[in-house]
Amino acid sequence: MKSVSIQTDTRTYPVFIGSGAIGGLSTFIKEAFPAMTNLMVITDETVRDFHLPALESELESIDAKICTVPSGEKAKTFDVYYQCLTFALEHKLDRKSLILAFGGGAVGDLGGFVAATYMRGIPFIQIPTTILAHDSAVGGKVAINHPSGKNMVGAFYQPSAVFYDLDFLGSLPPKEKRSGFAEVIKHSLIHDMNFYLSLKEQIHSLENIPSEELSTILTKGIEIKGAIVGEDEKESGVRAFLNFGHTLGHAIEAEKGYGEWTHGESVAVGIIFALELSRKVFGLTFEIGEFKNWLSSLGYQVTLPQELSHQSLLERMKQDKKSEGQKVRFVLLQEIGKPVLYQVSDELLLKELESFSKQQG
Repeated sequence: MKSVSIQTDTRTYPVFIGSGAIGGLSTFIKEAFPAMTNLMVITDETVRDFHLPALESELESIDAKICTVPSGEKAKTFDVYYQCLTFALEHKLDRKSLILAFGGGAVGDLGGFVAATYMRGIPFIQIPTTILAHDSAVGGKVAINHPSGKNMVGAFYQPSAVFYDLDFLGSLPPKEKRSGFAEVIKHSLIHDMNFYLSLKEQIHSLENIPSEELSTILTKGIEIKGAIVGEDEKESGVRAFLNFGHTLGHAIEAEKGYGEWTHGESVAVGIIFALELSRKVFGLTFEIGEFKNWLSSLGYQVTLPQELSHQSLLERMKQDKKSEGQKVRFVLLQEIGKPVLYQVSDELLLKELESFSKQQG
């Protein structure tokens, strides 16, 4: 098992990664929270059915209250958030209680936001069960969605620990593997060419990545994110670079209807568009066609959904949290490993969306 330390201004905490990592959870809880009064587990229907027995076995000596929410983005609504708060109140959680967010990125976002706002903040631990959550479980961004935009209601609230047991990843369907791996690709492109090249050379299918190789890849992604978060916890500067591919990606998610396209599938198209825009604005030298072919071979959609209105996508992008005064700001690459935040005019965006659509037509 590997361990990565995440250091921010508000908290330093461990991320435990590897097969069987959950085996240290009970001991950690007893040592870190000796005065804990109540334990609440927030999980979704899918994870409950596949993995809850393994968690309950590890928590055998602890009385855990299980709060089950819908799977995927359907968990990140005001109604579900309210239900979780009600569950916590009904089960007498207080400021010495602890929440475990047991599931994918949506459960982690929801569980963290519940913890951040319940009684003005109680501790929580992330227990991710997807590849996507290697990104979302680290860094302390917690939120729910609003119909007008993704993650618009949230907070920066760091977990007390992350237990990333790779044994949980075996049950993931191909769609979820693609969703998570898009964030790994993002980390490589904003960090360094060597990481990207190693991914491209090693990964030809997402079906059966050897456990040790997957552990190495995910650890690298977590280390990259941890370094950026440690420098800029609340996204006043370089942390915005982690949104590479997300400006258009989030717009696609919202326009398609949350859950219709996975987060990572939307971000993959957003990454391609950001690379094209980077070539237009900065003269980025990068084999985008080769990159698209690699993504296609892994099962990704690499084209913009034709039914989506470019004007509607633009309006969604103006609601992006990086936007200022209704001006869209994109994370672009001057070169691989050198991201910048760049304001893009409405005219250029609409022109490039049109060009992007024609390329794929």
